[in-house]
Amino acid sequence: MTILFLGYIINKGYWLFVPLVAFVIYPFAWSGHYFFEKNTPAAFKNPLYAKISDWIMFKDILLGRISIW
Repeated sequence: MTILFLGYIINKGYWLFVPLVAFVIYPFAWSGHYFFEKNTPAAFKNPLYAKISDWIMFKDILLGRISIW
C-alpha cells in the first residue's frame, strides 16, 4: 500500500503528501493487531524501528526469503 500511494502521489504531482508515505500502512496494521491479534503494535513504542522492520520484511519478500502466497 505504501508503494502504491507513493507511485500515485508522484504520478499526480502531489508533492505535499510525500511526508505521509511512511504512515499509510499504519491504520491497516493497527486494526489487524487490535481486532485479530488482540495485542499492541510495536509501532506505538518505537515507530522508527517498526517502519525499518517493514522495509526489511519487504526486501526479504522480494528476495524470496519470505513467501506471501
